[in-house]
Amino acid sequence: MLPWIGLMKRLLRSRRPHAALLRSAVVIALAIGLLLPSAPKGLASEEAALWRALASGGHAALLRHALAPGTGDPPAFELGNCETQRNLSVEGRGQAARIGARLRGNGILKARVFSSQWCRCLETARLLDFGPLSELPVLNSFYRRIERREQQTEGLRQWLVRHDFDETPILVTHQVNITALTDIYPTSGEIVVVRVSNQGEITVLGTIETN
Repeated sequence: MLPWIGLMKRLLRSRRPHAALLRSAVVIALAIGLLLPSAPKGLASEEAALWRALASGGHAALLRHALAPGTGDPPAFELGNCETQRNLSVEGRGQAARIGARLRGNGILKARVFSSQWCRCLETARLLDFGPLSELPVLNSFYRRIERREQQTEGLRQWLVRHDFDETPILVTHQVNITALTDIYPTSGEIVVVRVSNQGEITVLGTIETN
């Protein structure tokens, strides 16, 4: 039991509460009133700063594809054949559309969308509704080809350094790719915001959950 709950119960049971007990209750009540509103405001402020960064240039959004039940891909996986792949669920398709609306609602009005060639990423990218998308093989999953981890991660790093940031780049990819580059394990549909410096440094600013 939380201490302040116990204290309140003691006050309610007492017909003539002690002054010290009353003072303690007042202090606790004030602390609760001050602390509880501050946490959501702090989180909202951090998220707002990430949206501003994305809209300001020099930043990119690494987006893990929307909800697609399961792990990895079936043994008979074929690139370009969605029937052999793990795909977005109905919930995942709705999530992808909401992510696009949320991006626009937070000032990302123009964006270039790049995607892994996996069907669940391509569908997520299309449902963001930012116009034509570009397939980017360096974003393809290496979940079943772990020996490609270093090569692809360096390729993605170099791509980000060379990219023209006239429009916000949104890179729709997989958990393994994002983790290899940023050390962050994103949930489905989570956005990792990174800053790319002129010196080629990639810095993680934070993440935005979109469930």
